[in-house]
Amino acid sequence: MQLTKHWAGQLDDYAIDLAWSPDGTLLAAASASGPITLFGAADGAVRHALAGHEGGSNAVAWQPGGMLLASGGQDGSVKTWDGAAGQHVATAPLGRAWVEHLSWRPPGAAPALAAAAGRGFVLLNPDATVLHRFRDAPKTISALAWHPRGGCAAVAYFGGVCLWDADDFVAQKEYAYGNGIHALAWSPDARWLVSGNQDPSVHLWMPESDVELQMSGYEGKVRHLSFDAESRWLATSGSQDACVWDCSGAGPEGREPAMLPHDAPVCGVAFQRSHGLLATASQDGNLVLWSPERRQPLRATVRMPAAAACLSWSPDDRLLAIGSETGIVYVLRCEP
Repeated sequence: MQLTKHWAGQLDDYAIDLAWSPDGTLLAAASASGPITLFGAADGAVRHALAGHEGGSNAVAWQPGGMLLASGGQDGSVKTWDGAAGQHVATAPLGRAWVEHLSWRPPGAAPALAAAAGRGFVLLNPDATVLHRFRDAPKTISALAWHPRGGCAAVAYFGGVCLWDADDFVAQKEYAYGNGIHALAWSPDARWLVSGNQDPSVHLWMPESDVELQMSGYEGKVRHLSFDAESRWLATSGSQDACVWDCSGAGPEGREPAMLPHDAPVCGVAFQRSHGLLATASQDGNLVLWSPERRQPLRATVRMPAAAACLSWSPDDRLLAIGSETGIVYVLRCEP
Protein backbone atom coordinates (compact mmCIF):
# COMPACT_ATOMS: atom_id res chain seq x y z
CA MET A 1 0.00 0.00 0.00
CA GLN A 2 1.06 3.60 -0.64
CA LEU A 3 0.04 6.98 0.73
CA THR A 4 0.17 9.74 -1.88
CA LYS A 5 -0.76 13.41 -1.54
CA HIS A 6 -4.25 14.14 -2.84
CA TRP A 7 -4.52 17.77 -1.77
CA ALA A 8 -3.77 20.19 1.08
CA GLY A 9 -5.76 23.10 2.51
CA GLN A 10 -4.97 25.88 4.97
CA LEU A 11 -6.88 26.92 8.10
CA ASP A 12 -6.24 30.10 10.07
CA ASP A 13 -5.24 28.22 13.23
CA TYR A 14 -4.61 24.81 14.80
CA ALA A 15 -6.82 22.10 13.28
CA ILE A 16 -8.82 20.97 16.30
CA ASP A 17 -11.23 18.49 14.65
CA LEU A 18 -12.04 16.83 11.32
CA ALA A 19 -15.15 15.02 10.09
CA TRP A 20 -16.10 13.52 6.71
CA SER A 21 -19.66 13.88 5.47
CA PRO A 22 -21.49 10.51 5.34
CA ASP A 23 -21.34 10.45 1.54
CA GLY A 24 -17.63 11.28 1.54
CA THR A 25 -17.96 14.39 -0.62
CA LEU A 26 -17.06 16.98 2.04
CA LEU A 27 -14.47 17.27 4.79
CA ALA A 28 -15.34 19.58 7.69
CA ALA A 29 -12.26 21.08 9.37
CA ALA A 30 -12.65 23.09 12.56
CA SER A 31 -10.08 25.73 13.40
CA ALA A 32 -9.25 26.33 17.06
CA SER A 33 -9.92 30.05 16.49
CA GLY A 34 -13.53 29.38 15.46
CA PRO A 35 -14.18 29.13 11.71
CA ILE A 36 -15.17 25.82 10.11
CA THR A 37 -14.16 25.07 6.53
CA LEU A 38 -15.93 22.58 4.27
CA PHE A 39 -13.49 21.24 1.68
CA GLY A 40 -14.51 19.28 -1.40
CA ALA A 41 -13.08 15.77 -1.13
CA ALA A 42 -12.36 15.51 -4.84
CA ASP A 43 -10.12 18.57 -5.22
CA GLY A 44 -9.70 20.29 -1.84
CA ALA A 45 -11.55 23.40 -2.97
CA VAL A 46 -13.33 25.36 -0.25
CA ARG A 47 -17.02 24.68 -0.76
CA HIS A 48 -18.21 26.70 2.22
CA ALA A 49 -16.62 28.80 4.97
CA LEU A 50 -18.76 28.69 8.12
CA ALA A 51 -18.49 31.25 10.91
CA GLY A 52 -18.25 28.56 13.57
CA HIS A 53 -18.06 29.73 17.18
CA GLU A 54 -16.95 32.97 18.80
CA GLY A 55 -13.83 32.35 20.85
CA GLY A 56 -13.09 29.04 19.18
CA SER A 57 -14.58 25.78 17.91
CA ASN A 58 -13.92 22.46 19.62
CA ALA A 59 -15.74 19.68 17.75
CA VAL A 60 -17.65 18.87 14.55
CA ALA A 61 -19.89 15.88 13.74
CA TRP A 62 -22.10 14.97 10.76
CA GLN A 63 -25.52 13.43 11.28
CA PRO A 64 -25.48 9.88 9.87
CA GLY A 65 -27.08 9.60 6.45
CA GLY A 66 -27.46 13.30 5.80
CA MET A 67 -25.77 16.66 5.30
CA LEU A 68 -26.49 18.20 8.70
CA LEU A 69 -23.29 19.22 10.48
CA ALA A 70 -23.16 19.91 14.21
CA SER A 71 -20.44 21.95 15.90
CA GLY A 72 -19.61 22.83 19.48
CA GLY A 73 -17.51 25.68 20.77
CA GLN A 74 -16.15 27.92 23.47
CA ASP A 75 -19.28 30.09 23.36
CA GLY A 76 -21.17 27.31 25.19
CA SER A 77 -23.40 26.46 22.25
CA VAL A 78 -24.08 23.71 19.75
CA LYS A 79 -24.80 24.92 16.23
CA THR A 80 -26.14 23.01 13.26
CA TRP A 81 -25.36 23.78 9.64
CA ASP A 82 -26.72 22.73 6.26
CA GLY A 83 -23.54 21.32 4.77
CA ALA A 84 -24.84 21.30 1.20
CA ALA A 85 -25.94 24.94 1.28
CA GLY A 86 -23.29 26.17 3.72
CA GLN A 87 -25.89 27.86 5.92
CA HIS A 88 -26.49 28.08 9.65
CA VAL A 89 -29.64 26.20 10.69
CA ALA A 90 -30.04 26.43 14.47
CA THR A 91 -28.26 27.14 17.75
CA ALA A 92 -28.65 25.37 21.10
CA PRO A 93 -27.20 27.45 23.98
CA LEU A 94 -26.02 25.06 26.70
CA GLY A 95 -24.52 27.50 29.20
CA ARG A 96 -21.14 29.04 29.92
CA ALA A 97 -18.99 25.92 29.77
CA TRP A 98 -17.23 25.03 26.52
CA VAL A 99 -18.91 22.37 24.39
CA GLU A 100 -15.97 20.02 23.92
CA HIS A 101 -17.57 16.69 22.92
CA LEU A 102 -20.18 15.92 20.25
CA SER A 103 -21.38 12.60 18.85
CA TRP A 104 -24.46 11.57 16.85
CA ARG A 105 -26.37 8.45 17.81
CA PRO A 106 -25.50 5.56 15.46
CA PRO A 107 -27.96 4.74 12.65
CA GLY A 108 -30.88 2.44 13.40
CA ALA A 109 -32.24 4.34 16.39
CA ALA A 110 -34.09 7.64 16.74
CA PRO A 111 -31.64 10.43 15.80
CA ALA A 112 -30.04 12.32 18.68
CA LEU A 113 -26.90 14.37 19.20
CA ALA A 114 -24.95 13.85 22.43
CA ALA A 115 -23.20 17.00 23.66
CA ALA A 116 -21.02 17.54 26.72
CA ALA A 117 -20.14 20.94 28.19
CA GLY A 118 -18.37 21.14 31.53
CA ARG A 119 -20.21 18.75 33.86
CA GLY A 120 -23.37 18.90 31.73
CA PHE A 121 -24.54 16.21 29.33
CA VAL A 122 -27.53 16.64 27.01
CA LEU A 123 -29.20 14.90 24.10
CA LEU A 124 -30.39 17.21 21.33
CA ASN A 125 -32.87 16.60 18.54
CA PRO A 126 -31.69 17.28 14.96
CA ASP A 127 -33.50 20.66 15.11
CA ALA A 128 -31.23 21.57 18.09
CA THR A 129 -34.02 21.44 20.68
CA VAL A 130 -33.21 19.66 23.93
CA LEU A 131 -34.38 16.05 24.02
CA HIS A 132 -33.09 15.44 27.56
CA ARG A 133 -30.70 17.05 30.02
CA PHE A 134 -29.06 14.55 32.37
CA ARG A 135 -27.93 15.22 35.92
CA ASP A 136 -24.52 16.81 36.09
CA ALA A 137 -21.46 14.59 36.24
CA PRO A 138 -19.36 14.75 39.44
CA LYS A 139 -16.48 16.35 37.50
CA THR A 140 -15.94 17.89 34.06
CA ILE A 141 -16.82 15.43 31.30
CA SER A 142 -13.64 14.40 29.51
CA ALA A 143 -14.91 11.92 26.88
CA LEU A 144 -18.08 10.39 25.48
CA ALA A 145 -18.82 7.47 23.17
CA TRP A 146 -22.06 5.93 21.87
CA HIS A 147 -22.72 2.23 22.21
CA PRO A 148 -22.43 0.85 18.64
CA ARG A 149 -26.16 0.04 18.58
CA GLY A 150 -27.13 3.39 20.05
CA GLY A 151 -28.84 2.16 23.20
CA CYS A 152 -26.69 4.18 25.56
CA ALA A 153 -23.89 6.71 25.66
CA ALA A 154 -20.80 6.32 27.83
CA VAL A 155 -19.74 9.51 29.59
CA ALA A 156 -16.36 9.77 31.35
CA TYR A 157 -15.10 12.16 34.03
CA PHE A 158 -12.41 12.12 36.70
CA GLY A 159 -13.46 9.21 38.88
CA GLY A 160 -15.49 7.05 36.53
CA VAL A 161 -17.78 6.35 33.60
CA CYS A 162 -21.58 6.36 33.43
CA LEU A 163 -23.67 4.57 30.80
CA TRP A 164 -26.77 6.70 30.16
CA ASP A 165 -29.77 5.05 28.50
CA ALA A 166 -30.72 7.01 25.38
CA ASP A 167 -34.42 6.11 25.52
CA ASP A 168 -35.31 5.95 29.22
CA PHE A 169 -32.62 8.48 30.27
CA VAL A 170 -31.58 6.45 33.30
CA ALA A 171 -28.10 5.32 34.34
CA GLN A 172 -27.67 1.73 33.13
CA LYS A 173 -24.31 1.25 34.84
CA GLU A 174 -21.69 3.30 36.63
CA TYR A 175 -18.03 2.29 36.75
CA ALA A 176 -15.68 3.81 39.30
CA TYR A 177 -12.16 4.62 38.15
CA GLY A 178 -9.86 6.48 40.51
CA ASN A 179 -8.10 8.72 38.03
CA GLY A 180 -8.57 10.98 35.03
CA ILE A 181 -9.90 9.60 31.73
CA HIS A 182 -8.84 11.17 28.44
CA ALA A 183 -10.48 8.92 25.83
CA LEU A 184 -13.29 6.39 25.44
CA ALA A 185 -13.92 3.84 22.70
CA TRP A 186 -16.36 0.96 22.18
CA SER A 187 -15.33 -2.03 20.13
CA PRO A 188 -17.60 -2.27 17.06
CA ASP A 189 -19.10 -5.53 18.39
CA ALA A 190 -19.92 -3.74 21.69
CA ARG A 191 -18.01 -6.33 23.70
CA TRP A 192 -15.45 -3.88 25.10
CA LEU A 193 -15.63 -0.36 26.48
CA VAL A 194 -12.13 1.09 26.80
CA SER A 195 -10.71 4.16 28.48
CA GLY A 196 -7.35 5.83 27.92
CA ASN A 197 -6.18 7.25 31.22
CA GLN A 198 -4.05 9.84 32.92
CA ASP A 199 -2.34 7.40 35.36
CA PRO A 200 -1.11 6.27 32.56
CA SER A 201 -2.94 3.09 31.56
CA VAL A 202 -5.71 1.55 29.48
CA HIS A 203 -8.76 0.09 31.24
CA LEU A 204 -11.29 -2.28 29.66
CA TRP A 205 -14.80 -3.13 30.79
CA MET A 206 -17.03 -5.91 29.44
CA PRO A 207 -20.48 -4.42 30.20
CA GLU A 208 -22.31 -7.69 29.52
CA SER A 209 -20.33 -9.63 32.14
CA ASP A 210 -18.85 -6.90 34.38
CA VAL A 211 -15.31 -8.16 33.71
CA GLU A 212 -12.60 -5.48 34.03
CA LEU A 213 -9.04 -5.53 32.70
CA GLN A 214 -6.15 -3.12 33.09
CA MET A 215 -2.98 -2.58 31.06
CA SER A 216 -0.33 -0.22 32.38
CA GLY A 217 3.33 0.55 31.68
CA TYR A 218 2.77 3.44 29.29
CA GLU A 219 5.25 6.31 29.16
CA GLY A 220 2.58 9.01 29.29
CA LYS A 221 -1.13 9.77 29.30
CA VAL A 222 -3.18 7.69 26.88
CA ARG A 223 -5.18 10.19 24.81
CA HIS A 224 -5.93 8.21 21.64
CA LEU A 225 -7.71 4.87 21.09
CA SER A 226 -8.92 3.07 17.97
CA PHE A 227 -10.48 -0.36 17.30
CA ASP A 228 -10.30 -2.14 13.99
CA ALA A 229 -13.56 -3.02 12.22
CA GLU A 230 -13.42 -6.64 13.43
CA SER A 231 -13.03 -5.63 17.12
CA ARG A 232 -9.84 -7.66 17.45
CA TRP A 233 -7.14 -5.00 17.49
CA LEU A 234 -7.04 -2.01 19.85
CA ALA A 235 -4.47 0.67 18.99
CA THR A 236 -3.37 3.17 21.62
CA SER A 237 -1.03 6.12 22.01
CA GLY A 238 0.75 6.90 25.27
CA SER A 239 4.32 5.97 24.29
CA GLN A 240 6.91 6.56 21.61
CA ASP A 241 5.62 3.38 19.96
CA ALA A 242 2.02 2.79 18.96
CA CYS A 243 0.75 -0.09 21.08
CA VAL A 244 -1.67 -2.63 19.54
CA TRP A 245 -3.48 -5.12 21.80
CA ASP A 246 -5.18 -8.35 20.74
CA CYS A 247 -8.71 -8.21 22.22
CA SER A 248 -9.90 -11.56 20.88
CA GLY A 249 -10.93 -14.38 23.23
CA ALA A 250 -10.44 -13.52 26.90
CA GLY A 251 -8.92 -10.17 25.99
CA PRO A 252 -5.51 -8.54 26.10
CA GLU A 253 -4.60 -8.86 29.77
CA GLY A 254 -1.47 -11.00 30.10
CA ARG A 255 -0.66 -10.79 26.39
CA GLU A 256 2.28 -8.94 24.90
CA PRO A 257 1.12 -6.11 22.63
CA ALA A 258 2.57 -5.36 19.23
CA MET A 259 4.78 -2.28 19.43
CA LEU A 260 4.82 -0.22 16.24
CA PRO A 261 7.91 2.03 16.40
CA HIS A 262 8.15 5.80 16.00
CA ASP A 263 11.04 8.17 16.71
CA ALA A 264 8.86 10.54 18.77
CA PRO A 265 5.76 10.23 20.98
CA VAL A 266 2.65 9.00 19.17
CA CYS A 267 -0.04 11.70 18.83
CA GLY A 268 -2.72 9.87 16.85
CA VAL A 269 -4.03 6.40 15.96
CA ALA A 270 -6.83 5.60 13.51
CA PHE A 271 -7.97 2.29 12.04
CA GLN A 272 -9.84 2.34 8.74
CA ARG A 273 -13.62 2.22 9.10
CA SER A 274 -14.17 -1.08 7.30
CA HIS A 275 -10.74 -2.47 6.46
CA GLY A 276 -7.67 -3.42 8.46
CA LEU A 277 -5.08 -0.69 7.95
CA LEU A 278 -3.93 1.43 10.88
CA ALA A 279 -2.59 4.98 10.58
CA THR A 280 -0.37 6.31 13.37
CA ALA A 281 1.16 9.77 13.75
CA SER A 282 4.00 11.06 15.92
CA GLN A 283 5.13 14.44 17.17
CA ASP A 284 8.02 14.62 14.68
CA GLY A 285 5.55 14.80 11.77
CA ASN A 286 5.80 11.17 10.71
CA LEU A 287 2.65 9.34 9.62
CA VAL A 288 2.88 5.57 9.19
CA LEU A 289 0.51 2.98 7.74
CA TRP A 290 0.48 -0.54 9.23
CA SER A 291 -1.19 -3.92 8.80
CA PRO A 292 -1.19 -5.26 12.40
CA GLU A 293 -2.05 -8.82 11.41
CA ARG A 294 1.06 -9.20 9.20
CA ARG A 295 4.42 -10.47 10.39
CA GLN A 296 5.97 -7.37 8.83
CA PRO A 297 3.27 -4.76 9.56
CA LEU A 298 4.91 -1.63 8.08
CA ARG A 299 3.21 -0.57 4.83
CA ALA A 300 4.03 3.10 4.16
CA THR A 301 5.58 6.20 5.76
CA VAL A 302 4.98 9.90 5.04
CA ARG A 303 6.90 12.80 6.60
CA MET A 304 4.85 15.96 7.16
CA PRO A 305 6.16 19.44 8.07
CA ALA A 306 4.20 19.51 11.34
CA ALA A 307 2.73 17.07 13.84
CA ALA A 308 -0.79 15.77 13.34
CA ALA A 309 -3.50 17.08 15.65
CA CYS A 310 -6.29 14.83 14.34
CA LEU A 311 -6.77 11.95 11.89
CA SER A 312 -9.88 10.81 10.01
CA TRP A 313 -10.49 8.16 7.33
CA SER A 314 -13.08 8.82 4.64
CA PRO A 315 -16.20 6.60 4.65
CA ASP A 316 -14.79 4.43 1.85
CA ASP A 317 -11.31 4.21 3.48
CA ARG A 318 -9.63 5.56 0.36
CA LEU A 319 -8.65 8.95 1.79
CA LEU A 320 -6.94 9.83 5.05
CA ALA A 321 -7.31 13.39 6.36
CA ILE A 322 -4.74 14.84 8.74
CA GLY A 323 -5.24 18.14 10.55
CA SER A 324 -1.91 19.60 11.65
CA GLU A 325 -0.86 21.78 14.56
CA THR A 326 0.05 24.54 12.08
CA GLY A 327 -3.44 24.59 10.54
CA ILE A 328 -2.64 22.72 7.32
CA VAL A 329 -5.12 19.99 6.37
CA TYR A 330 -3.55 17.18 4.35
CA VAL A 331 -5.56 14.56 2.50
CA LEU A 332 -3.66 11.47 1.40
CA ARG A 333 -4.84 8.80 -0.98
CA CYS A 334 -4.43 5.20 0.11
CA GLU A 335 -3.81 2.94 -2.87
CA PRO A 336 -2.05 -0.32 -3.79
